[in-house]
Amino acid sequence: MRLMTKIPEKHGTVQVYTGNGKGKTTAALGLGLRAWGHGRRVLVIQFMKGRINYGELNATAKLDGYDLVQMGRETFVSKETPDPIDIEMAREALRLLQQRVAEAEYDLIIADELNVALDFALIPLEPVLELIRTKPSQLELVITGRYANPAVIELADLVSEVHEVKHHYQTGTEAREGVEF
Repeated sequence: MRLMTKIPEKHGTVQVYTGNGKGKTTAALGLGLRAWGHGRRVLVIQFMKGRINYGELNATAKLDGYDLVQMGRETFVSKETPDPIDIEMAREALRLLQQRVAEAEYDLIIADELNVALDFALIPLEPVLELIRTKPSQLELVITGRYANPAVIELADLVSEVHEVKHHYQTGTEAREGVEF
């Protein structure tokens, strides 16, 4: 018989959504919606994203206590030769994340595409690991993006890997408003 330990309701975990499949950000935003529906305060910081017509921007703007901040340009970032502005914006996003975690005003914080910012070397690994190690115990922290660093995976409480089996892009379907953005 397995002994079950009751976890306090305010015990926050670190969740990582990674892999090459579609849906990591969508899953994280859905978790945020669930938390918001239970009266929790939610913050999403989107690394490397600055597109003004994402549907989640329109939706979250109508939800008091579900805040979304984009910290990037609308263009893709080059992994091999990132523009200095992309590096600066990613580091500013990390500083904002550190500040908001330290303030402990949110119940759930989603660091969207943080894994990619790490993989592209836009931000250093150690401050992210320190943030995970020292986050307030009641905070639920979600980190998304492909290429999750093994050290981040090791510290996480939950890791979900989204695998692509088939994708409609392969048949020429372009990104669609309301589905992909």
